[in-house]
Amino acid sequence: MANLQTEIAGTVFKNPVFTASGTFGYGVEFASLFDLNRLGGIVVKGLSAKPIAGNPAPRLVPARSGMLNSVGLQNIGAPRFIQEKLPYLRTLHTPIIANVFGYTLHEYLECLRILNDSEGIAAYELNISCPNTSRGGMEFSSDPQLTHEVVAAAKGISRRPLWVKLSPNCADVTVIARAAAEAGADALTLINTVLGLSLDVDTTRPRLPRGLAGLSGPAIKPIALRWVYQTAGTVQIPIVGVGGIASTEDAIEFLLAGARAIQVGTANFYDPMAALKIVRGLETYCLRHHITSVQELVGKAAPPSTVPAFQEES
Repeated sequence: MANLQTEIAGTVFKNPVFTASGTFGYGVEFASLFDLNRLGGIVVKGLSAKPIAGNPAPRLVPARSGMLNSVGLQNIGAPRFIQEKLPYLRTLHTPIIANVFGYTLHEYLECLRILNDSEGIAAYELNISCPNTSRGGMEFSSDPQLTHEVVAAAKGISRRPLWVKLSPNCADVTVIARAAAEAGADALTLINTVLGLSLDVDTTRPRLPRGLAGLSGPAIKPIALRWVYQTAGTVQIPIVGVGGIASTEDAIEFLLAGARAIQVGTANFYDPMAALKIVRGLETYCLRHHITSVQELVGKAAPPSTVPAFQEES
C-alpha cells in the first residue's frame, strides 16, 4: 500500500484529499454518508466573527461544466461554530481547517481571536478572495500591498498555521502569492471561483440578484491548474490546489503541477462521495504505477522556468 501522507506547515495529513470550504458545510452534515476519518482534511464553511445572512435567493445557477454561486458567505459565526459544530469535529481523526473571512482587517482579526482559544482546529485558511460580497474579500487579493497587510496582521495573532486562499480575478496571481508568502503565510490555497455572469433571455436580466457571481466546477480547472503550476515555481511554501477537481486524474494533475494537497469543491454538490472516491483512486493509481509515496508526484511536471511564456497569435 502506498503512503498517501502529506505535510503542510507542520501538520501531517493521512492523505492529500481535502474538502473545499463552502461545499461541505461544517463537515457534520456529511457524517451519516461515510466515515469522515477517511478524508485527509476538512475545510469548513467560511466563518466570520458574527453571523452573516448571505445574499438573497436565488444563489445558485447551473452553467456548462459547472455552476455560478452567489451565496455571500452565509454562516453561523465563529462563536456558534465553536459551541455547536466543533465538539463533534474534535472526535474525528481528520484535521479540521477553519476558513476565516472578514469584510475589514479588524473583522478578520476578531474572528481569528475567537477561534484561537478553541482546541480541535489544525490550521486557518484566510479567505481574502471571495467575489460574492459587496465589500472586503476580493479587494485584499487583488492588491499585493493589501494582501501583505492582512496576511501579516493575521499571522501576527494566529496561534495556528495560516493558509491564504487566493483569487484568480487579478492580473497575476503569482504577484499576490509572493506578497502573501513574504508576509508570513505558511501555505497557499489556489484558486477561489472565477467571476462570471448568467443572463436570462426571457427577463433580459441577470439570473442571480447580484449579477456577477463565482464560477466553479470543471470549467475552471485549466485556470486553477495553470495558477498552481506557475505559483509553484514562484514561492517556496506549500500549495493546496482547488478548482474543478472531480476525479482521481484531476487530483493527480494538480499534484504534478506542484500542489502538495487538493480540495474537492463543486463535485460535492452532485456526488457527496467524490472526495472519498479520489482517495481510493489515488491508492489504486499508486499501486498500479509502483509509487511508494504520493509525494513522489508533487511537482513532477516540468517546472515553469523551462516553459516559454505564452503569446497570443494575432
